[in-house]
Amino acid sequence: MSEPSAPEAPPQPSSAPGDSASDIDGMAFDQALAELQSVVARLETGGLPLESSIELYERGVRLHAHCARLLTQAELRVQRLVEGAGGRLAVLDLRPDDET
Repeated sequence: MSEPSAPEAPPQPSSAPGDSASDIDGMAFDQALAELQSVVARLETGGLPLESSIELYERGVRLHAHCARLLTQAELRVQRLVEGAGGRLAVLDLRPDDET
């Protein structure tokens, strides 16, 4: 008669190497956005253990905050570049659907 084997550990969600806030801080916007989209898709699919879902959600929140910071920084850079007559800064309200 064989001994019962230990129960298998639930599968952990696969995530980016170095799954920490510091690895997110070094990400470019496109990379962070792509990972955020992946995190959302994995959470929507479901089937993960509760703890794994919570960890994945927390990473998604950090990715979202990082993307928001990068967008704010980009907006400030664009505002600095747009100069009006006489060297004065003119802030333009730019929207993605505006024609250039």
